[in-house]
Amino acid sequence: MKLSFVIPVFNEEKSLKELHKKIIENIPDISYEIIFIDDGSTDNSYAVIEEIAQQDTHIKPIRFRTNFGKASALQAGFDKAQGDIIFTMDADLQDDPQEIPRFIEKMEEGNDLVSGWKKKRKDPITKRWPSKIFNLITSMVFHLRLHDYNCGYKAYRKEAAKSLNVYGELYRYIPAIVWSKGFSVTEIVVTHHKRKFGRSKYGTSRFIRGFLDLLTVTMITKYRRSPLYLFGASGLIISLIGFIISVWLAVQKIFLGMSLSNRPLLFLGILLIVVGVQLISLGLLGEIIVYSSRQKNKKNEDLEGVDRD
Repeated sequence: MKLSFVIPVFNEEKSLKELHKKIIENIPDISYEIIFIDDGSTDNSYAVIEEIAQQDTHIKPIRFRTNFGKASALQAGFDKAQGDIIFTMDADLQDDPQEIPRFIEKMEEGNDLVSGWKKKRKDPITKRWPSKIFNLITSMVFHLRLHDYNCGYKAYRKEAAKSLNVYGELYRYIPAIVWSKGFSVTEIVVTHHKRKFGRSKYGTSRFIRGFLDLLTVTMITKYRRSPLYLFGASGLIISLIGFIISVWLAVQKIFLGMSLSNRPLLFLGILLIVVGVQLISLGLLGEIIVYSSRQKNKKNEDLEGVDRD
């Protein structure tokens, strides 16, 4: 068995040597590789990585010219990793390498993704409570109950990691994405340490981006194959409400002689009908795109079959 460690790095020069040492101490007699992805650090992080690589041939450095974000760093690491089990962890020493054997034991039970749960999180309350709300909402949306979706400390079976295409802020929803692909997902409680060096790289803007990415992941996991189910259902409900309002106003006009020129409700009813029809049309266009894509893929597969013959 071979282990791969995918570790995004952004201005963590002081913690890298200690992290490397602790990882080595907790993987005796196991083939390994450690992929450090320097995500455009402005300190000496990459120089430290190169220094470690000179002492340990299992180190595989990757360097970005600028800061592309954690998702891009993770994806670069997944693409390069060759291990049967692929670990991801942060470079700030808050994730404890002593947990590595426990992750491996959980993987050997047949799980495809084991996610860490920072039950006793060593972060300020301004990070803990929004995280609790985020995890609750995400669990409800995807019907996958996890206490800590966003924990960076995870172990993947190679097939699960290689199936990912992570960008933007989608790394927060990796368990849900993996789950939607049919892989098994579980979690274990892990030790979480206070940050020893530097400071957190994430600001309050992550909450807005996280909500938008929740919509993205919901779309690509639940409605990618049938967008009409999302837009069509919403459109029908909205149109129905607009139709009921319009019928009620028509009854008042015809049988009660009430004037509608000063009734804002009339414009609301018309607006709801128009918006509903537009949503249904959007869903139908999505279905056409999905159908065309499937036909194109099927045609390519048929052509490949002819070439093989």
